[in-house]
Amino acid sequence: MKLKFFTLITFVLLSYLSTVNCSVALAYDIQQPIKVRTIAIAPYGIIDDKPPRGIYFDLANSLLRRAGLTPVNHIAPYARIMHDLKTGSIDLTIMFRYKELEDYVTYIAPLPPLNNVVLAKQGTHFSSIESLKGKTIAYLRGAKFSDDIDNDPDILKHQVTNFNQGIRMLSLSRVDAIIGPMDPLLAAAAALNKKPNFFGKPLIVSQRTPWIQYSNSSQAVLPAARIKMLFEQMMVQGELEQLRNKYISRGPSLTSKKRP
Repeated sequence: MKLKFFTLITFVLLSYLSTVNCSVALAYDIQQPIKVRTIAIAPYGIIDDKPPRGIYFDLANSLLRRAGLTPVNHIAPYARIMHDLKTGSIDLTIMFRYKELEDYVTYIAPLPPLNNVVLAKQGTHFSSIESLKGKTIAYLRGAKFSDDIDNDPDILKHQVTNFNQGIRMLSLSRVDAIIGPMDPLLAAAAALNKKPNFFGKPLIVSQRTPWIQYSNSSQAVLPAARIKMLFEQMMVQGELEQLRNKYISRGPSLTSKKRP
């Protein structure tokens, strides 16, 4: 009888310790630093002689700290981030959805959609994607801004490492236009001291939605539902718009109706 009682007590004790250990392990995993990568595109991720910063850089840090997590955030090119999401070398990023990542990431929450545009120098305007045939556009390496343009072999793409390089080439007439989201193109032009009327009228070629997303191969335990809830609160409080106002110089409005 005593042996049975001792065995029962031992079993209960071991079960309790196992539960505690699992709880501690889970808490430990959650408290591990969250490896974040921010796209190396100003104004989202800015690298210069000052500390790293930018709209998405600051937003991810603020969001994770609100969730009680510790972000370790670095700025990297698109191609590197996509590779690291697949391997689980990083935990979280904010960028567009890509078909080749669908099996490798989980999408937490969307940001407001962005217009991708084609811009030429003042005095040149492309009215449609058809009008780009036979032209050369500066295209950010690793990015995908328009399926129609990507799949058209008659539109020549010159890959660039960043938008600054593309705008320099446009300024020297080495390319006919540049493609990308409006805000980064304006930020790059401002950084190069281009006049407000440097660009002509934009051609909107697509609308893409950035997402907060994390790697399915991540070893970190991310409370996705809580992160989504906190992000939605931040949106209501206007934190994203405050960051846009902080990092984007307000130049002349470059607006256009989306092409049919």
